Amino acid sequence: MARYTGADCKLCRREKTKLFLKGSKCESPKCPIEIRPYPPGEHGRGRPKESEYQLQLREKQKTRRIYGILEKQFRNYYEEANRKSGKTGENLLQILESRLDNVVFRAGLAVSRDAARQQVRHGHITVNGKKVDIPSYRVREHDIIEVREKARNLMPYEVARATVGDRTVPAWLGVVPDKLRILVHQLPVRQQIDTQVQEQLIVELYSK
Repeated sequence: MARYTGADCKLCRREKTKLFLKGSKCESPKCPIEIRPYPPGEHGRGRPKESEYQLQLREKQKTRRIYGILEKQFRNYYEEANRKSGKTGENLLQILESRLDNVVFRAGLAVSRDAARQQVRHGHITVNGKKVDIPSYRVREHDIIEVREKARNLMPYEVARATVGDRTVPAWLGVVPDKLRILVHQLPVRQQIDTQVQEQLIVELYSK
């Protein structure tokens, strides 16, 4: 599966905001955007005021990078969201949030979406008792996600048990820490998604 393999911190600097791609490093003084809060490259400090199109493009790129998705798949998600009833932007965010790698991250079983993606790919996660190793797998209402028995003593899950409560779990999920179990109460609505994006700008970009 194709994926971005470059420096994550450059993505945050390009979007001029923290995308929280590196776990605890993003919260520390060592975060590069704290030291160099401008886009990378020779002309990063002197870029002119962005046009309406550039603002829309940057919002789309920021959202895509937060969830770790390449352009083709992101476009497919948008087209699916556009076919559904309701607001396209909110449908898009719901689709992104319902990805299995995002659910594992949101529940606090991984320090970042990259780490959650790796856990899923390595076959550590089950959905309704069946192993799922596809990070883009979409969870549904009332699904039960668990860490496989043979993986529960691995370091990431020992850390997850010890740090339960440090991260706020969204209301649409429930977590049973001692069993490393996630319950999907419902698919999220916009008010339950704290990702700092303006989805309407993405809709405007793709609507042109």
